[in-house]
Amino acid sequence: MYTHLQRDASRPPVTLATLARMKADGEKIASLTCYDASFAVLLDAADVDVVLVGDSLGMVIQGHHTTVPVTMDHMVYHSAAVARALQRPFLITDLPFMSYPSQALALEHSVRLMQQGGAQMVKLESGGKQTEIVEFLASHDIAVCAHVGLKPQSVHKTGGFRVQGRERETAARLLEEARSLESAGADIVLLECIPATLGKAITAALQVPVIGIGAGPDTDGQILVTYDVLDITTGRKPRFVRNFMDGTGNNLEALQQYVRAVKQGEYPAPEHCF
Repeated sequence: MYTHLQRDASRPPVTLATLARMKADGEKIASLTCYDASFAVLLDAADVDVVLVGDSLGMVIQGHHTTVPVTMDHMVYHSAAVARALQRPFLITDLPFMSYPSQALALEHSVRLMQQGGAQMVKLESGGKQTEIVEFLASHDIAVCAHVGLKPQSVHKTGGFRVQGRERETAARLLEEARSLESAGADIVLLECIPATLGKAITAALQVPVIGIGAGPDTDGQILVTYDVLDITTGRKPRFVRNFMDGTGNNLEALQQYVRAVKQGEYPAPEHCF
């Protein structure tokens, strides 16, 4: 390694190997979303393990009602801004709506997120032929996070933001979907808005790290939207959200409290689960 590229040895960067070891050791993975450099500095200072540049920026930053209007240009721009400010956390970036309908486009856009956006891993919402897309990307040595459960990009098809997997048949399908994605080469599986019992079952069935948002306390890690954690978001919030600004003096302290709560198993509590 060139000496001028060396980082603080006391805070080595998180890698996929780090996350795999955390799963094996039972250490919870603390993750948050991020969309710009200023927040990235805070998340890094709080020792967040994984940062996701999510297409949730369509609602959080751009004011849309869904993630559908978010484009590749948007994702590259925000990912690059976040990547410039991160030192320790592992960076995942979303492939936005209809950016991966074919293997060729999925590869082209994943390469762009990595080369121009600084992403270390791309995330896509599963379903349909996405297992084949995951396998294709993995064969090209691209790290992939597969998204199972509630899929915001499909909100118009599914009829809204609703908990998935309550019925036995649907739960069985989601479990099999997660297994298939792992077999196809997914390095991480993200579960969104599913019953806690199903989150536990899927996590136990997979060898790769499983990160949950509204998926119960037994996943290998948790992720929330940073704006929700810091009580910036106004109006009604999802059940799984906890305001970590309560009882803290500043943003950094709130983020550190979130990381501690995840690591110590204090979050999510029963009131945050389905």
